Amino acid sequence: MNNITVAHSPDADDIFMYYAIKFGWVNLKDTKFSNLAADIETLNQATINGQYDICAISFALFPFVKKEFALLKTAVSFGDGYGPKLVKLKGAKLKRNFKVALSGKYTTNALLFKIKYPDARITYMNFLEIEQAVLDGVVDAGVLIHESILTYDKKLEVEAELWDIWQSLAGNDLPLPLGGMCIRRSIPLNKAIDYENTLIDAVNVANDNKLLLSKMLIERDLIRVDHDTLQTYLGLYANDDSIELSDLQYKALDKLYSLGFQHGFYDDLVKSKDYLIPSEYKELRNS
Repeated sequence: MNNITVAHSPDADDIFMYYAIKFGWVNLKDTKFSNLAADIETLNQATINGQYDICAISFALFPFVKKEFALLKTAVSFGDGYGPKLVKLKGAKLKRNFKVALSGKYTTNALLFKIKYPDARITYMNFLEIEQAVLDGVVDAGVLIHESILTYDKKLEVEAELWDIWQSLAGNDLPLPLGGMCIRRSIPLNKAIDYENTLIDAVNVANDNKLLLSKMLIERDLIRVDHDTLQTYLGLYANDDSIELSDLQYKALDKLYSLGFQHGFYDDLVKSKDYLIPSEYKELRNS
């Protein structure tokens, strides 16, 4: 029996995309999947340390771990006309060097934010703490992610949409790359292909049974929002476009990595398709 750990964030789209496996709707012979949930920057740091077999990451992290991990083609989250929000207290005016809370050093929103606001003073905290930090005046502003973009306090207002920042930098109406999954390269290739295909099946089954799975997650208190908010959120980040990376999404990833390289965040230029699992290996091996 192969034991594989899948680490994901506790936000609704990651839980939704994994739990078809947890509930036994999708499985793989001779393989036991276990899961754990942690905030995205904890997972980014864990990936840097090589802690988990399969792990959710911010797409912006991947160039730093590309030698040890491969990108998976599934369980991806992109924004398309929406994304994280930079919020502040209503009526507040932000100075050039305003203090801001971000959800982690290696997040995609941090990369784009640093390009747009190079003089801001950044502090990092758990994404669940950012909204309250802005309300309490601990920071002047904060970038909200996950479900918080739908449920933030009425005392706050949006200073900037990360989607608009992305469009100003990337152009061409490319979707905004936010998060995906990676897999440890030391896993035998035939096994890695099986694991990826199982995750693809899980996301596909979850997407096809969205209402039933949502009901089960809410009944078990695995989700922080109500049914209607969950459906809205899943419509944004766990949908047909989450099952397998598309050519447009590859272009968006390459643009993200190009921007990071141009602004000195990465040492070399990464092309996303160069770092996938070669899924054709099984067909060639058996031909």
